[in-house]
Amino acid sequence: MIATATLAATEIRRANDQFEACFERSDAAALASLYTPNGVLLPTGMDAIQGTAGIQAFWEGAMAMGIKQVQLHTQDVEEMADTAIELGHYTLLGPNAQKIDEGKYLVVWKQQQGQWKLHQDIWNSSLPAPTPAP
Repeated sequence: MIATATLAATEIRRANDQFEACFERSDAAALASLYTPNGVLLPTGMDAIQGTAGIQAFWEGAMAMGIKQVQLHTQDVEEMADTAIELGHYTLLGPNAQKIDEGKYLVVWKQQQGQWKLHQDIWNSSLPAPTPAP
């Protein structure tokens, strides 16, 4: 699929650029501000995390675990009034640009006060699960 060249897609790319920049600065508070106030994260292996404080704490934890950079690549954006759905691929990098994870994501975006904000954010790894030790 190819990203749709709509105004929403352009604005979402701009927001994703901010997301990546916040991560590189290790600024979890700024990262959390990119979400709606009642935004939800749906990380693998965890319960849903809702709200600015929870989202900030989650990303602080990810940064503390060694994730230094996030790369987001949009594949498609569908816009419906004040809502957009983005399908994409992510890569997580650690120190020295070492690849930690890569996978796919789906984000429901909401337009609030003229800005696109992440509202519901789910992702999962494309890497195989580790094999248990014998």
